[in-house]
Amino acid sequence: MAQGTLYIVSAPSGAGKSSLIQALLKTQPLYDTQVSVSHTTRDSRPGELHGEHYFFVSKDEFRRMIEQDAFLEHAEVFGNYYGTSRAAIEQVLSTGVDVFLDIDWQGAQQIRAKMPQARSIFILPPSKEELGRRLRGRGQDSEEVIAKRMAQAVAEMTHYAEYDYLIVNDDFDLALSDLKTIIRAERLRLGRQLLRHDALISKLLAD
Repeated sequence: MAQGTLYIVSAPSGAGKSSLIQALLKTQPLYDTQVSVSHTTRDSRPGELHGEHYFFVSKDEFRRMIEQDAFLEHAEVFGNYYGTSRAAIEQVLSTGVDVFLDIDWQGAQQIRAKMPQARSIFILPPSKEELGRRLRGRGQDSEEVIAKRMAQAVAEMTHYAEYDYLIVNDDFDLALSDLKTIIRAERLRLGRQLLRHDALISKLLAD
């Protein structure tokens, strides 16, 4: 069976990364594409299910997993730990399913060091003005907070060249099409096609 591909997707806040991933998943069957489920030490929120939204574990368990090098990447955010389990990712990939991981550039660097075969995609907004408009459109933050988010976005965007693919999210439907095209192209790589069509190739080349 062909191995699935791990896709790392990064973008500054407001570029539309999460919306694109969710739209993509709606067009892909679960036996083809899934989103990564992280481990966390924070308490579950109403409606969140263990193993579906997160793997909820204690801080002692999380620290034990760190000591065992069980994570492809991990970070502490506001006193809680978040991490991507190597075993969980590899188990899904082994079934031929592609996995999407929504993560920042720092986490992406950690994952590339441990899983260099992963493919990475960076999503850019069409302009700073549009990025600011999207952030203001959420109606959640003050101008001071938005200014900080914009400065952070510029810092994040300086890492675009570390990625394999670059998508500019000017037109959402076109950006989604670009994302689908990347997946299709990766599935047509020789290595995956040889595994998928080994029997056919053997018959075609038989005397």
